[in-house]
Amino acid sequence: MKLTLRIWRQHDADAPGAMSTYDVDGISPDMSFLEMLDTLNERLTVEGEEPVAFDHDCREGICGACSLVINGEAHGPERTTSCQLHMRSFRDGDTIDVEPWRAAAFPVVRDLVVDRSSFDRIIQSGGYITAPTGSAPEAHATPVPKPAADTAFEHAECIGCGACVAACPNGSAMLFTSAKVNHLNVLPQGAPERETRVLDMVAQMDAEGFGGCTLTGECATACPKGIPLTSITAMNREWLRATRKVSRT
Repeated sequence: MKLTLRIWRQHDADAPGAMSTYDVDGISPDMSFLEMLDTLNERLTVEGEEPVAFDHDCREGICGACSLVINGEAHGPERTTSCQLHMRSFRDGDTIDVEPWRAAAFPVVRDLVVDRSSFDRIIQSGGYITAPTGSAPEAHATPVPKPAADTAFEHAECIGCGACVAACPNGSAMLFTSAKVNHLNVLPQGAPERETRVLDMVAQMDAEGFGGCTLTGECATACPKGIPLTSITAMNREWLRATRKVSRT
């Protein structure tokens, strides 16, 4: 395959950025998108040019690091992570635009790399449970109803890639935050912090500068792990419940 790549290049957070055009040839349809970028970078290195900086780690679709907007879509045309997107999803001769996540809360570090530490601070504000010290508790000491366990597992699949933010026209992090809130709030182990968790995590999300949610649904469509849009409505119920309880006390 022969392709034309238009890639966002930006030296650092303070430098102006622009799209640069590169032609690549000999691309196998079985390559992943990141392997295709590796091929380009090998050529740039040999030619004495600066390789394109992009985030990656596991390359198995489980770490959420490979945050790319490909032809205007978070992670590209398939509902998967960029590292699991294969070049057979494109046609020979295609022109492909590659950009970083576009959100005020995700500042560009270099080229296609963005700073997603705002997600870390949201989790730090409430994504934990009270765990007594000492020996490990009996595995069945706290029964968990099957529906609650299924819901918790569904939300625990969120890998924090940020595709929901990149796809949202408002740059909202509601789907990510709701996944982290609901994952713990439906479990008995998460009950002690149930109210403070949702209030603190939503407050931190707002403080990070993410946009408001208008339930357009683009976040759930782009999510590679299939976190449902109903996750947001469940978190809204939790937030209303918590505010009413706090106001009574």
